[in-house]
Amino acid sequence: MIKKTYKLETLTCPSCVLKIEGTVNKITGVSKAEVLFNASKLKVEFDESIIDGNQIRNTVERLGYEVLSEK
Repeated sequence: MIKKTYKLETLTCPSCVLKIEGTVNKITGVSKAEVLFNASKLKVEFDESIIDGNQIRNTVERLGYEVLSEK
C-alpha cells in the first residue's frame, strides 16, 4: 500500500467532500480516501499494483476539481 496526499483547489462546500470521497473510495485498489475540507486536501491509501496516482488524479479532475499538487 502507498499513501498520497493531493492538494486540491479550495473546496467551497461540504457536499464537495462527499462527492470526492465517495467516488475515489469506489475505485478498485483504493483502500481509503479522506478529504480534509478546511485544508482542501485528499489523502488516499491505495495498492500501486492495481492503480496508480495518475488515475486517482484524473478521477478527481473529471469530477470538476483541480489537483494543484501531490506528494
